[in-house]
Amino acid sequence: MEAPRALPRATVRSAARLPLRAADDAVCTAFDGLIDGRDDHVALSFPLKRGGAPLARIHSECLTGDAFGSLRCDCGPQLEEAIRRCSAEGGVILYLRQEGRGIGLAAKLEAYGLQDGGLDTFAANEALGHAADGRDYRVAAQMLLALGFHRIRLLSNNPDKASQLAQAGVEVVAVEPTGLHESAHNQKYLDAKRSRGGHWL
Repeated sequence: MEAPRALPRATVRSAARLPLRAADDAVCTAFDGLIDGRDDHVALSFPLKRGGAPLARIHSECLTGDAFGSLRCDCGPQLEEAIRRCSAEGGVILYLRQEGRGIGLAAKLEAYGLQDGGLDTFAANEALGHAADGRDYRVAAQMLLALGFHRIRLLSNNPDKASQLAQAGVEVVAVEPTGLHESAHNQKYLDAKRSRGGHWL
């Protein structure tokens, strides 16, 4: 296994209490010095309820699923699950502005049209000239390290997240799977995540 690659150090830019419907003790944190140059990735953290490594979830923004309740994907239910579990156990959600596997909202809607024509979520991104999955989780590692989290339990079904964190110097002591949030509308999407993305579903 490769040695971890040192990343530039990110710092906390601002933090504020953010009471949520599901948890009134959350804190939202923004950062400076992230390697992609953005300042709109945020961490949503909850007080630790027990010793050991905190639970951490890397969640890529999905406006359609997170805010509108789209059934095309499992993003909204995964975010709700992460908030519920992190608030109960203590931990942090890294909310990354990487809509559509990194292609942005407008392109994601274009990709939806191609998916309606038969392509899967990865092939649709490629047909538009993008990487199948262009997300970079090193910014999540920077955020974790800036918060003082060097060891975590990762809440995820995506092996790439664990791999990228480990290469960036965050020790993943355990990977805990998210629930399988299936519906009649997202079965092909989940099948593609399993077959092309290597997700543990």
